[in-house]
Amino acid sequence: MKNEKTCPELVSGLKILVTGGAGFIGSNIADAYIKSGHSVVVVDNLSSGKKENINPKAKFYEADITDKKQISQIFENEKPDIVNHHAAQIDVRKSVADPVFDAKTNIIGTINLLEISIRQKIKKFIFASSGGVMYGECGKIPPKELQTPRPLSPYGITKHTVEHYLDYYSKVYGLKYIIFRYGNVYGPRQDPHGEAGVVAIFCNRILTDGEINIFGAGEQKRDYVFVSDIVLANLIALHKGENEIFNIATGRTKSVNNLFCELKKITGYLQKPIYKPPRTGELFKSSLNVKKAQQKLGWRAKIDFNEGLKKTYDYFKSRIEASNRITE
Repeated sequence: MKNEKTCPELVSGLKILVTGGAGFIGSNIADAYIKSGHSVVVVDNLSSGKKENINPKAKFYEADITDKKQISQIFENEKPDIVNHHAAQIDVRKSVADPVFDAKTNIIGTINLLEISIRQKIKKFIFASSGGVMYGECGKIPPKELQTPRPLSPYGITKHTVEHYLDYYSKVYGLKYIIFRYGNVYGPRQDPHGEAGVVAIFCNRILTDGEINIFGAGEQKRDYVFVSDIVLANLIALHKGENEIFNIATGRTKSVNNLFCELKKITGYLQKPIYKPPRTGELFKSSLNVKKAQQKLGWRAKIDFNEGLKKTYDYFKSRIEASNRITE
């Protein structure tokens, strides 16, 4: 197959620039690249990422992708082989409140990277898109990558727009790329204090004896994919997949009520959730067909839901215990 022969020289010893490499997903990917023998340059403005997430073996630049001059200098200094682009404004509700800021970060910031990548002759551009917002309300059949996108938020629109820019830069300038449309990613290092990331939020509330709020009836369904499976896809992307889009998820959905019940079993949490009015504009169901990634990349999710929840809960528990020891 065409994809099996793509970029065979990209298997080891690469210099990879990871934008958003201090964030939840980006830092886990950076760790895996370093462990695999690659050198990593992390670019992050620390608006949501944390310095403590950055691998000590990575070279770090505190920079914003919207600052083209600063980013150009970093590329000139480091001359990366690959760009792995995870920096973004990811809060759907913030995108609704301030679509201009959302577009500046997610569209203009990415165009800056693409322009510089062409000039620097980058070998491959890996882009983190979003399956969770790309297809709009999903019915009984999980959507494939060829289904017409129907994003319902400015955030989803920016992700879809960047996908078109990547196709343009590929056709006009020969840039090689791969696009991953992720499901709802969860796991260690996810921010438990933001609006997104229900698994991290629930774990944190359980560990701090807080209330757990469920909006609506709790039957909203999502395809929850553990972060190590996302990492695996980004490792495979170094030598497979050229100029294509892939859904990366489990192919199965769980409701918020399912999530709460499983965490309750794992943790022994005794309180009942507090049901609140549904949030305006929230999707009822988001699901993804992942057969293309399985067939063309040889990728499949390895961590099941319960195992992933336990790993995530154990991570947050160890963090809180460590913090408590420091303050004693």
